[in-house]
Amino acid sequence: MAENKTKPTEIQVEEFIRQSDPKKIEDSLKLVGMMERLSGEKATMWGPSIIGFGSYHYKYDSGHEGDMCAIGFSPRKAEFSLYVINSDSEKQTELTKNLGKIKMGKACIYFKKLDDLNLDVLENLITESLKSTKEKWG
Repeated sequence: MAENKTKPTEIQVEEFIRQSDPKKIEDSLKLVGMMERLSGEKATMWGPSIIGFGSYHYKYDSGHEGDMCAIGFSPRKAEFSLYVINSDSEKQTELTKNLGKIKMGKACIYFKKLDDLNLDVLENLITESLKSTKEKWG
């Protein structure tokens, strides 16, 4: 079975953010503050480009298992990738409907800037994601 390449690294989060697109620096720093406050965890780089908070161990029926950050984001070139969708929770689905100008991926939410989002809804979505991750994976 292939090894998971997305795992904690020694890359410094603030250094990574400062090297990203200048338009994304302020929003990235705001997201770090929000996610650290809500998760109670310090930001850690997961792989070369995901800023993650907390972690959990998963194991699927197929036997595939690994570790992943509980929540996270990546300030990609075109848009941010927000990793807070981790279940088929009706509450998460409802929250995303009111989040703002987004595109949904299979396991993430894409957006261009924080001003496009309802930050109260984002905080609720992050809190719900952390709760459902803990309930499902311990």
